[in-house]
Amino acid sequence: MRIWLIRHGRTPLNEEGRYQGKLDTGLSEEGQRALERADVSPSRVYVSPALRARQTADILFPDADQVVAEDLREMDFGAFDGRGWWEMENDADYRSWVDGGCLGQCPGGEDRASCSARVCAAFARILDENLRDCRTDDLFIVAHGGTQMAVLEEWGRPARDYYAWQTPCGWCWCLETPPEPGAWRREGLGAVGRHSFLREDPAPADLKK
Repeated sequence: MRIWLIRHGRTPLNEEGRYQGKLDTGLSEEGQRALERADVSPSRVYVSPALRARQTADILFPDADQVVAEDLREMDFGAFDGRGWWEMENDADYRSWVDGGCLGQCPGGEDRASCSARVCAAFARILDENLRDCRTDDLFIVAHGGTQMAVLEEWGRPARDYYAWQTPCGWCWCLETPPEPGAWRREGLGAVGRHSFLREDPAPADLKK
């Protein structure tokens, strides 16, 4: 089975470089215009409950049924949501979080480990369900950058660091399950490559692989 793990299109907060997390921000006008309908038409697509993910799926796959998976939502950055790093340079809590490698718990929010565990459990349930039911269609998931990085740090092959899996808005990682049934948890998911769903590709050259 081939899996398309897609990051939502751009929002006003993405364009301003602000943390977004739990905030239910919709796509910006430019973010909507930048996306184009996919050249495939799946019967279903799994989405984060966030408006930005559902709007992205509407544009890419307008004929698909959307299955909302609550735990695919982005990391909750707590007190940092809606703020830019430049606004928090002198915030002691923010400095402590950054100096700790952004691993600790955000005030009023999540830490990276608990977010990744939540996301990975949801992803595993979805993939196992589709494999168990012998669905032959590709699996499409529209969620967040944090969703991509959590899943791929855990199961992406060849293995890479969390941030090495980061992609721009409107991009996805394409993955493949190993041929042996049930082997994906043990062997991981092969990263076939990256794909852009943008009309004009603004990604740097090193992402075009």
